[in-house]
Amino acid sequence: MDAQGAASGLRPVVVRVAGLNLAYFGIEIAVALTIGSVALIADSLDFLEDAAINLLIFAGLGWSLRNRARLGTGLAFILLVPAIGAAWAAWDKVADMAPPAPLPLTLTGIGALLVNLTCALMLARHRGGHGSLTKAAYLSARNDVAANIAIIVAGLATAVTLSPWPDLVVGIGIAILNADSAFDILKAARAERRAAMNV
Repeated sequence: MDAQGAASGLRPVVVRVAGLNLAYFGIEIAVALTIGSVALIADSLDFLEDAAINLLIFAGLGWSLRNRARLGTGLAFILLVPAIGAAWAAWDKVADMAPPAPLPLTLTGIGALLVNLTCALMLARHRGGHGSLTKAAYLSARNDVAANIAIIVAGLATAVTLSPWPDLVVGIGIAILNADSAFDILKAARAERRAAMNV
């Protein structure tokens, strides 16, 4: 398949992925604020960031290699938004150290896992094309699956221990995971920029 055909095949996928992420952001942030969960706040911001990434990819498909590299660099910085949000929520949580309600935490984590698995499967066959753009979307969805499993474990651990620490640790872990993905995407964008200079 040529580049134009691959782009046309990816466009409806990233729009559907963006819609799923935006819808679940609304659900997860509502639960997160209700039960006071750092992990869910970080993950909900991640859903919002994923929606933005996929909409930007939709806009950037068909651009030149140089412009895709620039967009990839911007996407890497967008990936840092959940990290900053999680750090702020963790700082706020330390003030009261009340554990979140374990059942809503676990059930919301399961819902998030199902959404992200769906998105990762939709993006998996496109992950090798379009350089840093598709890499950004696929890495984000893949990392979110791992984060959601951790949220489910945190919910179960909270039910057993009635401690705020599982939620806090997972929230900070989500922040670190997104920072690592941002670094990977920056590397891909730099490689695209070098390739564009050699054309």
